[in-house]
Amino acid sequence: MKKIIIGLAVLALSACSSLQSDWDYDPSAQFGQYKTYAWVPQQADGAGYHLDGLMDQRVRTAVNSQLSAKGISLVDGKDADLLVNYLTKIDKKINVDTFNTHFGYNPYYAPSWRWGGSMQTQTTVREYEVGTLIIDLIDSKTAKLIWRGSVADTIRDKSTPEQRVQMINEAVAKVMANYPPKPNRP
Repeated sequence: MKKIIIGLAVLALSACSSLQSDWDYDPSAQFGQYKTYAWVPQQADGAGYHLDGLMDQRVRTAVNSQLSAKGISLVDGKDADLLVNYLTKIDKKINVDTFNTHFGYNPYYAPSWRWGGSMQTQTTVREYEVGTLIIDLIDSKTAKLIWRGSVADTIRDKSTPEQRVQMINEAVAKVMANYPPKPNRP
């Protein structure tokens, strides 16, 4: 019984994930033909295109693992069916909450409202950051984007490298779960 309760608790916690994923694809692409991939070479200008070195390694390792599990092999760029690229962005968001409280006796209300109480309003403003990881798959022969997946989540400080690896692995697994896309069947 204890194992069942622990299992249900783990399942319930995993369902509470705040990762929001989305994906889109070219319906004319023949996804079954893609068996190999290579990474798009990084730009030398360093315009903030990718994450820092360690996070870049983590993202690439997670994507490599997901594609390998789908039977797609990493090869040299000239031999690849797909080119893989990723982008990151951070957006600042603001959350404003207003709470109204109504309590107590207020002697200034009319006699019929003796227990009317008083009203207080409290507003809190919270600024936070949402990080987005976008993964692109490009047909190497046509140079056309054939699939794009993204995952977004509120950025939280992860204090250990292990926690950062786990966060990246979960995010990439969530977005890559939609590749290859399954055609809608009636």
